[in-house]
This record gives sequence, structure tokens and C-alpha cells, in this order.
Amino acid sequence: MSGSINMNQTPANIYTGSDSLQQVSNFISSNSFSKIFVLVDEFTLQHCYPKLKEFIPLHYLFQIISGEENKTISSCEIIWQKLTDENADRQSLLINLGGGVIGDMGGFAAGCYKRGIKFINIPTTLLSMVDASVGGKTGIDFLHYKNQIGLFNEPAAVFIHTGFLKTLLQRELLSGFAEVIKHYLIADKSSFEEISNQKISIENFSWNDIVIKNVAIKSNIVEQDPYEQNIRKALNFGHTIGHAIETYFLNRPHQKLLHGEAVAVGMICESFISYNLNLLTKTELESIQKFILNYFTLPDLPKSAFRQIINLISQDKKNDAKQNRFSLLNGIGNYSINNSVKDMLITKSLNYYNSLLK
Repeated sequence: MSGSINMNQTPANIYTGSDSLQQVSNFISSNSFSKIFVLVDEFTLQHCYPKLKEFIPLHYLFQIISGEENKTISSCEIIWQKLTDENADRQSLLINLGGGVIGDMGGFAAGCYKRGIKFINIPTTLLSMVDASVGGKTGIDFLHYKNQIGLFNEPAAVFIHTGFLKTLLQRELLSGFAEVIKHYLIADKSSFEEISNQKISIENFSWNDIVIKNVAIKSNIVEQDPYEQNIRKALNFGHTIGHAIETYFLNRPHQKLLHGEAVAVGMICESFISYNLNLLTKTELESIQKFILNYFTLPDLPKSAFRQIINLISQDKKNDAKQNRFSLLNGIGNYSINNSVKDMLITKSLNYYNSLLK
């Protein structure tokens, strides 16, 4: 199935203005929460929490360790233990202050605790601003499979303060930029062409405008298909191979690969697959790979890893009837979902990706 996406405005419960942190205070005061909890990691505790705390009343603060490798049931147990120790009830509020790991895990923990308490997301990374904090996907990794356990659980609100982007290293900013590229490739050809023609460093992009545009794309898709039965699968472009590669590197701590970096590899490979299925022209394929490799420094994939990557793909949630199901491009700016892709073509795409790095 192929299609295009019409973009709407940002939903009312997602705040993206310069006063977004003030809006957190307004949101809390307009609701009757019995207790308020703030979930942070060591980085958001140092760089972001000091800017937020003046806008929230009396609250309980607790910290988990950052990193995808810590997005586990054990970290959720820490969250549930804290909520239990402080007698949190179903009228409590959990504030997730952090990137994709905090948002995914905090939302999952909130959805399970006493069968559900309200939570809000305050994303602090570009990746979480444009993607992870919007749409209600929550979850944890399990048995080395990414997001194997999870819930669809919408936050009560999302507050996006782009000033937090100043706290990020360039590599982390680039990781989020991969999701921006993905949104443009599946839904906004003109924006992809616009950024492709900009000869500036990533630090000089107009992030506020980019975030607003990407939130509109993501939220419009989610509104049409909240439980990923149809159009929402388009958001998985680059992620089928990307998640498998990310999981492969999670087991190799001396070769750390960020989520967006793995997705960047995935987008190159899956663009190649789209080309081989006559969904993408050679010119489009070359423009995509050239743009990605212009910004990202990406690793070689050892051929010995190919079988493991394909085995990881076999666990992808989109698969059915033992067939690998991919979300691909039907030309830049359009998507094609539920594509059956054989292992041989996946291997061919991994080899093709490696050839570009030589």
C-alpha cells in the first residue's frame, strides 16, 4: 500500500512556543493532581531540571541511569518502587524530563502503575522532540530486542522547549536529525529538497521551525492511525534495519551507536531496497545517500554480522506470516507500507551500504 500524507497543525495538547515551560505550570494548576513526580537521568538532572523546577509546585524527584542499555524492566522497577514508597495514587502525575529513553520508559511505567496514572513528556533531545515524545508509543527493551514490551499510552500533554537543544553534543543533535530526515522523506519532499540545498552546519539550522513542522507531520499520522494498523507504519521507514543494527551494537559497548545513527544506516539500506523494488529512482536514491553521508559519520558493518542483523529483523513487530514487512519510499515524499522483503535483498542492501563507505 502506498500513499502521501497531508499535514495539519500541531495538536492543542502539544506546546511548542517560547513559553512552553510556563505552560507546564498552567497545565498543573488547571488539574487536581494528588502528587507530582519528576523522572530524570544524570544529564537532564544537571542541565534541564534547574530550568524546569521553578515552574512546578512541590514534587518528588527521582533519577535513573541514561542510555538505551538501561531501558529495561529493572529500571521500571526503580520507578515503580519510588512511586510506591511515596504512596502515589491514580491521581498522581509523572513528568518525564529527558530524551527518548526517559519518555518511552516513563510512559510505559506510568501506564502499568495501578493500571495507569497520567504523565506528560518534556523532551530534551531533538530526537524526542520531533519523534519519541509524540504519538503514545511507550516501551522497554527485552532479551536484547528493542521495544519488545510496550503499550500505546498517550501523554496528557507534551511541552517542547527547544532551548534544551543547546545542552546537546553535536552527535546527539545529529541523532535526532535522522528522524527529521525520515519525516521529510515519507511526507514532505519540498522540505527535504530545502534542507538538501542548505550548505550550513547542523548547529545553524532553524530548530524551532523544524521541530514545529516535524511535530505536525508525526501527530497528523498518529491521529489518523493511533494503533499502527495502516498509515502509521510509514513512520517505520529506516527503522526495520535501523533497529536491528542498533540492537547489534548495543551488545558491543566499545562500538556505541546512537539510535539516529542506526536509523541513518537503515534509511540508506531501505532506500536501496525501495530502488530495487522499482519504488525509487536511481537519482532519488543517490540524493538520499549523499545527503545522509554528508552529515553522518557511520560505521562499516562486518559481514559476519549480517546473519545476526537479519535474525533481529525477523523479530520486527510489523512482520506477519513469517515474512519481513518493510515500510519503504514510493518516491521522495511518499511512502509504501507492508512490503515483503526477502533476506537476500536485505543482505544486498547491507553490502551496498558498506560499498558507499569505501
